[in-house]
Amino acid sequence: MTNRDSTTAPTSPNSGATLIRGLGLKEATAANVVEMVGIGPFITIPFLLTAMGGPQALLGWMVGALLAVGDGLVWAELGAAMPGAGGSYIYLREAYGAKRMGQLMSFLFVWMILFTAPLSAATGAVGFAEYLGYFAPSLSPLVTKLIAVGVVLAITALLYRDIKSVGRLSFVFMLVVLSSILWVIVSGLFRMDLGMVFDFPPQAFSLSKGFFIGLGGASLIAIYGYGGYNNVCFLGGEVKNPSKNIPRAIVISILLVTALYFFMTTSIIGVVPWRDAMQSQHVVSDFMEIIYGPWAGHVLTVFILGAAFASVFALLLGYSRIPYAAAADGRFFRIFARLHPTGRFPHVSVVILGLGSTFFCFFKLEDIIQTLMVIQIIILYLAQVWAVTLIRRRADIHRPFQMWFYPLPSFLAAGGWLYILLTQEWKFIIMGAVVLAVGVGLYMLRARHIGEWPFASGPMESTAD
Repeated sequence: MTNRDSTTAPTSPNSGATLIRGLGLKEATAANVVEMVGIGPFITIPFLLTAMGGPQALLGWMVGALLAVGDGLVWAELGAAMPGAGGSYIYLREAYGAKRMGQLMSFLFVWMILFTAPLSAATGAVGFAEYLGYFAPSLSPLVTKLIAVGVVLAITALLYRDIKSVGRLSFVFMLVVLSSILWVIVSGLFRMDLGMVFDFPPQAFSLSKGFFIGLGGASLIAIYGYGGYNNVCFLGGEVKNPSKNIPRAIVISILLVTALYFFMTTSIIGVVPWRDAMQSQHVVSDFMEIIYGPWAGHVLTVFILGAAFASVFALLLGYSRIPYAAAADGRFFRIFARLHPTGRFPHVSVVILGLGSTFFCFFKLEDIIQTLMVIQIIILYLAQVWAVTLIRRRADIHRPFQMWFYPLPSFLAAGGWLYILLTQEWKFIIMGAVVLAVGVGLYMLRARHIGEWPFASGPMESTAD
């Protein structure tokens, strides 16, 4: 195995250029946190409360946190063992066999990214534009969508620079994000009414079918809010000392954001009655208005908009490295393998994903969230849980970090993902299945044309090699 903790990481075999390992623990954690927070908790608290019909929806944050920890340890072990640009593209390819089923799995991952990266970025941009409605309630739907498009274009321009500059911007954005949430939490601590927090409706905890379906919906919203703890894995080729900093960044960011989300939601429903919070489009700003007056709602809204902007920034930063890694490996369109001649970042990938995101800014926010999660569960998350077990069978993959209490975190992650998937509406599950089926079909056509697995002739390597 090569020394993966060197100051540079290999890129395209033909270019001779390298990615720069310029992200330390501080910057790597910041890249996770800004993507995890962003606009998520500020717009999803009403969705969370609606899913379960009351403050018992706080259970959604707890279930989501348990799933994030279990799945985060899966990412940590894989990321420390194979810290290259592209994240899951590398993990799935190597775990399932680089000359066998790993070819299909890595192809499906890149295929999935063509949907999820632009849709994820659009989610943050649309959330930004809708929250801007706090200042201008008369904005038409079309103008709101055009604002979202402008946000994506501005972020694409910011990402068009070297990784060290990007790392510094991530840390600044993290300070904006944390300042916003801490202001909400501290403000609520002195004004919250615990009676409102525990104002549960009748039969709130009856273990009925409706309760578990509602908890599944709340958990999906929660894990969407936690999404981003894996962002550092997509930047693995640019992280200093990745065998230590990748697991640390994942664990620290999950624990930090879990505490922030739980206390922020508790603070809000301790001031804003949960029945009102369910109906609010700007619940956090409404919360600040109740405590301090309109000026505070306006100031916090500016902070929220900054957090939303930062999350899309971090998301496109991480995802732009995935098509690059696949192309540099000769398994995707070669144009994505190009690095900027001076900044040495994958500029083609940044531009194409950024421009692609503008199209999806015209979709409905709630449907985007559910579709994103279902597609990722079906194609990526369940497959990656098994990948940890597969790499443990291989002597040629060094694992500097091993998940604690293996295999319990794997079981927790797999069970959690299946539970959330099976409690969603069938239309979203069908959409995810269609994306998977089309991806498999395209891979088979391509594999037959170029003679790859399962159409390759001659001896093949074992998935345990």
